[in-house]
Amino acid sequence: MTTQQLYLFSGLYLLLTLVVAFFTRAAPRRIAGAVAGAIATGVVCLFIVALGERMQWWHMVIAWEPYFLTVMMIGFAACAFLFLITWRIDRRFGWRGLAVFLVILAIIGPPRDYWYMRHFPEWGYYGPGIAPILAISATYVILVLVGHGVMRVVSGPSREDPLARRPGNPA
Repeated sequence: MTTQQLYLFSGLYLLLTLVVAFFTRAAPRRIAGAVAGAIATGVVCLFIVALGERMQWWHMVIAWEPYFLTVMMIGFAACAFLFLITWRIDRRFGWRGLAVFLVILAIIGPPRDYWYMRHFPEWGYYGPGIAPILAISATYVILVLVGHGVMRVVSGPSREDPLARRPGNPA
């Protein structure tokens, strides 16, 4: 991935975060929690990418230089929209809703990633066999759990949100 592509994706993700924040009526504390969760996800993702490289599950074309990694982390921070969405799922459906969301991500994650690699082979490639597929699925689950967990630490439990439904009080 080039720096220019990172700029483009970061801009798109930032715009998406702003739209999701508006439609979910996210308070500043929740936005801060989502950004913190996204940054934590970025750090964990870099470790997972390095592990996958070492295990030969994949090869990602990443310039392991400070500038590129900084731009990459900014891109991860712009992905805060994902945790604003998990917040709403958790607030509405509880842990069962999050579990369903994680299963869906684990199923659609590998085909999505393989599609990207097929259309952008200059970004890298996946190794043969089922191990890369399982690693991609596990990565999606781990990243969402880490990001949502950090968001919960920063923003507090979603059920305590003022917009959350209360028994006898329809929202």
